[in-house]
Amino acid sequence: MREYADLLRQDFENYLSEVSDYIGCLDQERVRAFREAQEVTEQYQRFIEIVRD
Repeated sequence: MREYADLLRQDFENYLSEVSDYIGCLDQERVRAFREAQEVTEQYQRFIEIVRD
C-alpha cells in the first residue's frame, strides 16, 4: 500500500476537486433556475391580473 500511497493520494485529491466543481455547478444552476421560476411566476401573476379585469 505504501508503494501506491502517492498515487492514491493524488486520485483522492482529484476526486475531491471534481466533486467540489460539480457541486459548485449544481449550486449555480439552482440559483439560475430559482430566478427563472421567480420571473415566470411574476409574469403569470401579471397575466392573471389582466384576465381578471
